[in-house]
Amino acid sequence: MLIHGKCHCGNISFALDWLSEPREIPARVCDCSFCVKHGGVWTSAPQGSLRIAVKDEAALSRYAFGTRTAEFYVCARCGVVPVVTSRIEGKLYAVVSVNAFDGVDPSLIKRAPTSFDGECADSRLARRQRNWIADVEFVGAPQVKR
Repeated sequence: MLIHGKCHCGNISFALDWLSEPREIPARVCDCSFCVKHGGVWTSAPQGSLRIAVKDEAALSRYAFGTRTAEFYVCARCGVVPVVTSRIEGKLYAVVSVNAFDGVDPSLIKRAPTSFDGECADSRLARRQRNWIADVEFVGAPQVKR
């Protein structure tokens, strides 16, 4: 299943190839202060692939907080955060916001509360390596510095 998504204005977009037709899409409702304030609900397909495009890099803001091991890609025009990445041992991993999906049946999305409080940085990175999308590529111009 190919899932398309984007920020509200379309500056940041993505195509997530789930590789199969999911019976459900697990979605983590994160309880960190950043995600609570902007409604962050994340999913990933660890065996899938993700292509991210940014039309105007000048309208892209990246935000990192806490352990500073993840970058939230925030559209400076519309304020939506469709993608989060984490570079681990030189490899880029990512999750996407289910709130940025286009044309996906909402009944497929199974939201579950998630808390990572107390998780050390090493455990966090190991979890991301297991559970986040490992085949991540930025496509098109302009190229986003990574």
